[in-house]
Parts: sequence; C-alpha cells; structure tokens
Amino acid sequence: MPNRKRRGRPPHDDVLTPTEWRVAHAIQHGLTDRELAERSGISRSGIKFHMANVLGKLGLADRKALRRWFRAPKGSALEQRGAQMEDTMVATTGFGPIAQISRTVRDIQQAEQWYRQVVGLQHLYTFGKLALFDCGGTRLYLTQEGTFSPTESIIYFRVDDIEQAYQTLRGRGVDFINTPHLVHRHADGTEEWLAMFKDLEGRPLALMAQVKP
Repeated sequence: MPNRKRRGRPPHDDVLTPTEWRVAHAIQHGLTDRELAERSGISRSGIKFHMANVLGKLGLADRKALRRWFRAPKGSALEQRGAQMEDTMVATTGFGPIAQISRTVRDIQQAEQWYRQVVGLQHLYTFGKLALFDCGGTRLYLTQEGTFSPTESIIYFRVDDIEQAYQTLRGRGVDFINTPHLVHRHADGTEEWLAMFKDLEGRPLALMAQVKP
C-alpha cells in the first residue's frame, strides 16, 4: 500500500504541546481568557479550545485544579536540573542589596513561629512586638505595632530549587495559590519560575527561581 502522509500537526513527546504549556502557565499565573488572548494574539475561542485540551489531557476538572497541578515541561531548564540561578543584582545608583523589608502581622508570636518553623527562615531575634529574620542577607522585619494592613507588597523569596521548596512548604501545610509555573524564557534559555502562597493572614508571598539551561 502507498504511504499516506498523516494530516494535522506533528505529535509531541510531552504531555502538552508548547502552546498548551503557555496557556496552562498563563492560567496558573492568574490571567483571564481576555488577558491571555490580548497577550498571545490567540482568539478567546482559541484559548478556550486549548484550555479544554489541557484539562482533558491532564484529567483535571477545572482551572482551579490546574492551578494546583505541577509538572515541568519536557526539555525545560527546570526539568533538566543541574541549573544554577543567575545573579541578577545590578548596581546602577551605588545602592547595595535591600537591607530590610517590613511587614505587619496580627500576632507576633504566631508569625514568629510560622516564619521560623514552617517557612524555615533564620530567626535573628524577637523583642516585644517585633521579630527579625535573615533572608540571605536581607532582614525581614515583622511588627505587630501600628495598623495591620491586609494589602502589602508581595515578598518574593529566591530559591535554588523551586520544585523542592514548593514540595517542602506544601508538606508543612502552607496554602499555595498556584503551583510553580513558567512566566518567562529569556533569549539565552534562562527560565523564570514562580509560585505564590499565603501567609498566616492570607496575604500573598512568592517563591521565585531563575533556571539556566
């Protein structure tokens, strides 16, 4: 019999196609169909089509389930491991690294215990209604004094292995908003990965990693 060429797109050796991975990661990051369509140039109906394929292939019920699903794309820098984080600190004004970040809490004792035992930060000292931790040279200053703010700046914790950090914190009962997901790939192949989680007051924190190929 004569050979017949298969129609359609060539098969992929990963669970999702490259386009489906981009859609999945965008949804995990919190983008709506409209926002994703505007950024990607794909129609909203096309986004829904890819989204249905993603959920079907992964056996997930909905977007909420997708935001809690994690797997690195085959061939990605994160999947290949052996990567080291790129040092992105650039001195342009003579400033050094940020020395300290302040964050309000409702209960200093509960906050101290959570950041020390659950998150795993190095506790420096506690004095009255304040507690300080070391984050690789940057100090995290927690205070119960003053007015508690439910909307504060997000703190992004840089980690070497975002998958391991995610699994460790999740095992300690940390509530993650989304699983590690790819947010950008630079021209040299370096990948930017992100995962959001909640503090004791339900405000967002984040893990971030740069993974070189």
